[in-house]
Amino acid sequence: MINLISDTVTKPTAAMLETMFSAQVGDDVFDEDPTVHELEAKSAELFGHEDSIFCPSGTMANQIAQKLHTVALDEIICEWNSHIFQYELAGYSFLSSVAILPLKTPNGKLSALDVSSAIRAPADWLPNSKLVILEDTGNRMGGSCYELHEMKEVSECARANGLSIHLDGARIFNAIVAKGYKSKDLGPLFDSVSVCLSKGLGAPVGTMLVGSADFVQRARKIRKALGGGMRQIGYLAAAGIYALDHHIDRLAIDHQLAKRIGDHVEKQASHENLRPVETNIVLFDVKAPHTAAQYADYLLKNGVKVSIFGPQTIRMVTHLDISTDQIDEVLSVMEKFS
Repeated sequence: MINLISDTVTKPTAAMLETMFSAQVGDDVFDEDPTVHELEAKSAELFGHEDSIFCPSGTMANQIAQKLHTVALDEIICEWNSHIFQYELAGYSFLSSVAILPLKTPNGKLSALDVSSAIRAPADWLPNSKLVILEDTGNRMGGSCYELHEMKEVSECARANGLSIHLDGARIFNAIVAKGYKSKDLGPLFDSVSVCLSKGLGAPVGTMLVGSADFVQRARKIRKALGGGMRQIGYLAAAGIYALDHHIDRLAIDHQLAKRIGDHVEKQASHENLRPVETNIVLFDVKAPHTAAQYADYLLKNGVKVSIFGPQTIRMVTHLDISTDQIDEVLSVMEKFS
């Protein structure tokens, strides 16, 4: 089965597993795991921040950031398609007692003008605008990514208006590889960054939450309260270190394979509305009278798993476990759909 449901389905490579098996570990709740220390220092250095903390999931990392950047009755500004709004179970209200203002944009990216226009006036009957969250790459927008100058403009706008700014960098290294800037360029722009290790980077588990030393120290308490304090997690941290050392540059291969799918979609009469393919996500619609469910079922019967993203919308995601030969098979199967 060729699994294009998500880049979360990757399995550790043999070399990654070997690194995990040989990891030195300790009890991380007591701050005694040397491999975790190494991963946290490495992640902070990559983004030009003081410290970072290992979280079991991207959702937890984002929720911790929201909790630390806000107080009750504050409001978060984000794009309507953002993971924090669409897929984190309204955790902002449940855990932080804050509101969220999702702005719908044509490309899934917030501009400085979007943010400045959304800031609330000071009034007793309105929440306090407090936090801006950007997502890069944009999952629901087909892997779209910000230009560095766009993020800089939003950051300057947020800070000029007294707002904190967090980057949900679930696939940030895909964006970095696609746009050609450096991870350290992001440090000055964001108060915190979440970095997923278990998507395109191929680690089995984990998201790093990066920020100042004080921010990370406070994050440790919130993580513990959420049940995220784990013990000998150096085995997982070792996978993260291996991923950061070996799996960033190869993301360009995933992007090339996704582009091949996108080019094929544009030529198929049964497909339409292909979103720009910038990274490793391909998002397109199946033309009526066919539906996305029918198309996904056809693909599954022919050995290809994909995600249904709407009544007509299909998502395919390339990743570490997908080869050129497998994409050839996928294109052959797609071509025979009618």
